[in-house]
Amino acid sequence: MSTRGRPSGARPQDDLRVLLVDDHAFFRSGLRSMLVAEGLAVTEAANGAAAVASVAAATPDVVLMDVHMPQMSGIEATRLLTATTAVPVVMLTVSTDDRDVLEAVRAGARGYVLKDAPLDEIVASVRAAAGGDGWVAPGVTRALLAHLRDAGRAPPDEPPAAVLTDRERDVLRLIAAGKDNAAIGRELYISAGTVRKCVSRILAKLEVQNRVEAAVYAVRRGLA
Repeated sequence: MSTRGRPSGARPQDDLRVLLVDDHAFFRSGLRSMLVAEGLAVTEAANGAAAVASVAAATPDVVLMDVHMPQMSGIEATRLLTATTAVPVVMLTVSTDDRDVLEAVRAGARGYVLKDAPLDEIVASVRAAAGGDGWVAPGVTRALLAHLRDAGRAPPDEPPAAVLTDRERDVLRLIAAGKDNAAIGRELYISAGTVRKCVSRILAKLEVQNRVEAAVYAVRRGLA
C-alpha cells in the first residue's frame, strides 16, 4: 500500500475526520458518540489490520489507535501507517507501561492518551495531531520519566550531549514536564509558534523523532 494521507492540518479543526480503532465495540460506540458531539467525523475499525485497510477508504485526518488488539497490535499498525501514509496516529489505551509508550513513539505515534482521560483531553490530542503537534498525557510522561530516573543516567557509551542554547534547554525541560506548546509559551512568555520552531530545532539537534524521545534524552542527561 502506498496511500498518502491528507496533510496534517489541511482540514478545518472543526471538520476533522477520525478513524477510531479498538477491539471493544461498546467502547468504540460510546466514544464515537462523544467525539461526534464535539464536531468530529468518526469511522471505526476493530483491530490494527482493519485500520490499515480502512485508511485509504476513510481518508482520516487522525487515527485514534488502541495498543493491545488481536490480529495486529496498534503498535504494529502504527508502524505500517507511518511508513506508508502521512496520517498521524494517537495511541488511546489503558496502558501506562513505559515499554508500550516507548514502542508506540518509536513506531511513529504522534500522541499517547489514556482511555480514562477527560473527553476534552482526547479531543485536544486529536486536534494537536492534526495540526502537526505531539500530545502525550502528562501522567504517562511522568510515569515514564520517573521510571527512567530510577534506572539512572545515560549509559557511558552514549554519544556526547548535543549543544543547546539556554532557551532550548528551558523548552526541553518543560517538554520533559509534559507541557504542550501553549503551556510552554505561557511559562516562557513566547508565542506557541516560537515554541514550535524551537521544538523542531531541539528534535533535530538531539536526532530524535518526537517529544517523548526528547524527554527521555533530557532525563538521561540530567537536564530535567
